[in-house]
Amino acid sequence: MSNKQILNTEKAPAAIGPYNQAIQAGNTLYVSGQIPLMPETMELINSGVADETHQVLKNVQAILTHAGYTLNDVVKASIFISNMDDFATINEVYAQYFTENQPARETVAVKTLPKNVNVEISVIAWKA
Repeated sequence: MSNKQILNTEKAPAAIGPYNQAIQAGNTLYVSGQIPLMPETMELINSGVADETHQVLKNVQAILTHAGYTLNDVVKASIFISNMDDFATINEVYAQYFTENQPARETVAVKTLPKNVNVEISVIAWKA
């Protein structure tokens, strides 16, 4: 394997811009920010921030799995939300996916996200 490998899977939404779903550099995997798009149809989930967060994390998980990683390999998560009032709901869903060995994390409220979604999450995973 070369030092840098581009990874994409049909089990997560296709990139909607000039980027890839993930890049593996050595033992580290950088997963691009995921929004609540359904990979099969590229339609947005917009039935509430909890459902959106579930879809985002399913997309993240699909990319990790494709690359041979798991949620337990995630060392850093970045959460971007459009409304800090949604933090508790997003955190509750997030906790269902990261049940042990939780990664370092930040949550940032931003004015607008792609396609006007409520949540976007990117992660960095590492394994020996």
